[in-house]
Amino acid sequence: MSDSLPLLLRAARGESVERPPVWMMRQAGRYMEVYRKLRDQHPSFRERSENPDLSYEISMQPFRAFKPDGVILFSDILTPLPGMGIDFDIVESKGPLIAEPIRTESQIKALRDLEPKQSLPFVGEVLERLRESVGNQAAVLGFVGAPWTLAAYVVEGKSSKNYAVIKSMAFREPDVLHKLLNHFAKSIANYLRYQIDSGAQVVQMFDSWAGQLSPTDYDKFAAPYQKQVVDLVKETHPDTPMILYISGSAGVLERMGKTGVDIVSLDWTVDMADGCSRLPKEIGIQGNVDPGILFGSPEAIRERIIDTVKKAHGRRHILNLGHGILPGTPEENARVFFETGKSVHKLTN
Repeated sequence: MSDSLPLLLRAARGESVERPPVWMMRQAGRYMEVYRKLRDQHPSFRERSENPDLSYEISMQPFRAFKPDGVILFSDILTPLPGMGIDFDIVESKGPLIAEPIRTESQIKALRDLEPKQSLPFVGEVLERLRESVGNQAAVLGFVGAPWTLAAYVVEGKSSKNYAVIKSMAFREPDVLHKLLNHFAKSIANYLRYQIDSGAQVVQMFDSWAGQLSPTDYDKFAAPYQKQVVDLVKETHPDTPMILYISGSAGVLERMGKTGVDIVSLDWTVDMADGCSRLPKEIGIQGNVDPGILFGSPEAIRERIIDTVKKAHGRRHILNLGHGILPGTPEENARVFFETGKSVHKLTN
């Protein structure tokens, strides 16, 4: 029966549900004391995300503490890169570093097609274990980085404030960049299929840096490849809901809704009512509480959640933050977020 399925999965599919499901981006990790203790014992991010026992444990930590409606794989959007021949590391306080940035056509031609079952077996193992552990108490979420954002990292070689290197490639050698984006789109689609086959019930694509593009350039370098990923996944897994998130997406919201995704995740700079009015009714909405409010009082957190849910009333809505939960967020305030989210239907009636 449908109502025996996890609440988040039913909501993401557009079914009528008793309340908006609730989870948090980056809910597994840095704000939790239990995570920080584990991180001290295992300081390498890649070890934490690629050792299946550690990834599983970290993925389960917020579920044990707060019982969110979604349990998301602890991983990183760059995790599939080595399977394509691109090595990387994540340095504490510095972020990702690409050993050899990809900037030439010959480097792109040398990239391997991603075979996730061979290069990412730990991801499949963790997703299978998560499904077994949470049953129908929560939906298991998988995720990937979108082609533009992956390209931004591998071309720049690290995080960037102005994206000058990849934008130079976009405007001077667009054909080269399109080849890289196409390679990533096909590989990422294969990765998502693998995640779904391994147990992911809902999947989210992060195009974190697409908000740095003008709408015109979004139409050239981001949207077509988001759509390519969606189309390829929907060919084989048409019933798996897909979410798209972009940080700083106010200028491209309508465009996001045309990529074929089921749900658009709003960042916190867009008013929820405005976001709902700008997207077709059949598109679900996720978000979009400012993660900064979780440093406020419990009353302020509750008021913001109630306001967000009221503004999304009548829409397929998944309650979430408008970005990842911030380091240093008091765990008790995260608890207020989840508990209010689960009781918000009573508070708004």
